[in-house]
Amino acid sequence: MSKSPEEVPLSSPDITDHERQAVLAVLQTNRLSIGPRTVAFEQAVAARAGRQYGIAVNSGTSGLHLCVRAMGIGPGDEVVTTPFSFVATTNCLLFEGARPVFVDIDPDSYNMDPAAVEAAVTPRTKAILPVEVFGNMAHFDEYERIAERHGLMLLEDCCEALGGRLGDRPAGSFGQCGVFAYYPNKQITTGEGGMIVTDSAEVRDLCASMRNQGRDTTEWLSHARLGYNYRLSDIASALGVSQMDRLDDILRKRRDVAARYHQALGGLDAVHLPPMSEPEQASWFVYVIRLADDFSQEQRDAVIARLKDDSVGCAPYFVPIHLQPYVVDTLGTRPGQFPRTEHVAARTLALPFFAGLTEAQAARVAEALAGAIDAVRR
Repeated sequence: MSKSPEEVPLSSPDITDHERQAVLAVLQTNRLSIGPRTVAFEQAVAARAGRQYGIAVNSGTSGLHLCVRAMGIGPGDEVVTTPFSFVATTNCLLFEGARPVFVDIDPDSYNMDPAAVEAAVTPRTKAILPVEVFGNMAHFDEYERIAERHGLMLLEDCCEALGGRLGDRPAGSFGQCGVFAYYPNKQITTGEGGMIVTDSAEVRDLCASMRNQGRDTTEWLSHARLGYNYRLSDIASALGVSQMDRLDDILRKRRDVAARYHQALGGLDAVHLPPMSEPEQASWFVYVIRLADDFSQEQRDAVIARLKDDSVGCAPYFVPIHLQPYVVDTLGTRPGQFPRTEHVAARTLALPFFAGLTEAQAARVAEALAGAIDAVRR
């Protein structure tokens, strides 16, 4: 009986004894929340993003939500955003009764088409909410110029781009504020967590208050405004600080894994390699390939099924937001509205990707992918 191949997981965090000792040190204190490690984490991430302030929260979604509130976005306001993202990008607007206005993507970058962004601006538009899809920072300087030209705010969803750069601009430095996320598949992790970065003291103060049940003084039972329990613990922050210590090494290892895949998959004519602007400065979140145009979504799904049967982790990335059932019900969106998004989304899939992925694992993934493609095409 042949032995089943060892699983190659879709993702895996890069945790060392440096992080474990940092977490244990917090557990030996009496400050497990609202303590010095959270402050240190905020300072480290803000510095990396070229911002004055960081506000730690319990998820990227929470961070986006607080920014929307702090920026005064609400009922009657339109926000131009992408349908090719994780649903939090839309949810943070719907939470506050604002209307997401989707625009189609640039198929060469998977980020919003700047011309489509400009064309979507109306008198009701209050902000632009772009996403660095898969860590790609293409067009963010253009989005910022469009926002400035029309007197709009810009909220940067940089949840997938920590440590990346566009020219001399770091991820998180565009617009009024940006939001990072630290789920275990991200470049660094705090288990669950997020970080708002901004140069605005007003945004900082509002978000810091709202994450802590609306408190804005040291009085524990004094609440100045509607707030939420969006705090990040000192335990999680200690993990974040120690991961930030190693960020450059983690990013380098992830670039090396991407290069390994590039080499292994470059000869497959059925595969489009991931687009990435300024690859030498890129912050790789996931490694998402796109199958050739002659593949259907059903064939893509069959490739995914074969890879999973071969113990290779994989997933479709992303299902378009405008086709999610609750978004269709809420906004009246429909298939065919954003053809480039739908065309890309029907053919993309994420391969196993993490800093510790070995050369042998990458080779096995490439071999399994080639076999799955051949089997589906026959």
